[in-house]
Amino acid sequence: METKNIYFPKLKDVNKAAATLKEVVAVTPLMLNYTFSKKLDSNIFLKREDLQQVRSYKIRGAYNKISSLTNEELINGIVCASAGNHAQGVALACKKKEIQGTIFMPAPTPKQKLEQVKMFGGEFVDIQLTGDTFDDAYKAAKYISDSLGKTFVHPFDDEKIIEGQATVGLEILEQANESVDYVFVPVGGGGLASGLSSIFKLLSPKTKIIGVEPAGAASMQQAIANNENVKLSEIDKFVDGAAVQQVGGLTYKICKENLDDMITVPEGKVCQTILDMYNKDAIVVEPAGALTLAALDTFKEEIKGKNVVCVISGSNNDITRTAEIKERALLYGGLKHYFIIRFPQRAGALKEFVIDVLGKNDDITFFEYSKKTSRENGPAVVGVELEKKEDLSPLIARMKERNFYGEYLNNKPNLFEFLV
Repeated sequence: METKNIYFPKLKDVNKAAATLKEVVAVTPLMLNYTFSKKLDSNIFLKREDLQQVRSYKIRGAYNKISSLTNEELINGIVCASAGNHAQGVALACKKKEIQGTIFMPAPTPKQKLEQVKMFGGEFVDIQLTGDTFDDAYKAAKYISDSLGKTFVHPFDDEKIIEGQATVGLEILEQANESVDYVFVPVGGGGLASGLSSIFKLLSPKTKIIGVEPAGAASMQQAIANNENVKLSEIDKFVDGAAVQQVGGLTYKICKENLDDMITVPEGKVCQTILDMYNKDAIVVEPAGALTLAALDTFKEEIKGKNVVCVISGSNNDITRTAEIKERALLYGGLKHYFIIRFPQRAGALKEFVIDVLGKNDDITFFEYSKKTSRENGPAVVGVELEKKEDLSPLIARMKERNFYGEYLNNKPNLFEFLV
């Protein structure tokens, strides 16, 4: 592919961004993680962008972009669209610059993120909730920006945004005591991956840069595979900090050239990684923040004995999502299963199921039953949590042997989503 006409961040512009951000952005630590290092027989370092004041790297690009505006543009105010983290960066930048900003966010945005945006922006920001996805909020923000002539601060597809995010790469190279063999970077719209990868190609070209997306929103992977910046018709919005239907025009071209690999990880594995990081290292991350660590198993042979950096992009996790995170992790691990059970309409049927069908370590976690006297068997939706995934086949065999088995729901997504 011809690259001479593609925009790539220049080192002088990234250094300029670093100087602009010096009084606003924290130089986050590059920390060796003993848990993952031991597990993978590698040196796994975490670039802790979750420790920024706004708890994500997004302040870098937002403040750098807003700082580049003219006085007239600043007075006129800015508009942005965000699923949460970019909004917080923009809000803090508006407050520090004392300018007015209108922030459009999807209606399902976690309450915790909304409260953070209000806190960081105070009187300088106006939050507008609209639509179900980032793309809905984006359209509304662009309409207002075009109608009122306000500057639109894009969350990822903008040169100044990319140059601001690129300072993460500068810091990693300044902090690393040895050469970095691999960097795993989360990809949503691609701003961070574009900036970071460009710096490494300039200053540490032997480092392999691996982009990581959620499997349910693999917009960059699909764009690169199709050699075209495609727009996905549907996405899983669970990893809200990295779930976009289409990546940026600038970022697609940069990532296509710079990334050594572009992979996806299942949302369930992301959830298990969130739980592991909390339980083993007392680190709280949002789903997008766990993407890079969730991807390491895929490269376990390749990275053995290597120096590996994982960018932990943010920690804006809503505690009310904990139950869903645990549920998705259990489903991914093969430990949570849902069935339609046919209970005979006679006394003692439930007792028989509990004593003779369930294994000694199996636990009923969901039960919904409606007695139908006109039928021989009354159906119930039953959720069972297993101790080991290998316990599933014997459980199903016992159900069938005693005529309790009706239907397995985990592999029927439409019915599963409706019932559970």
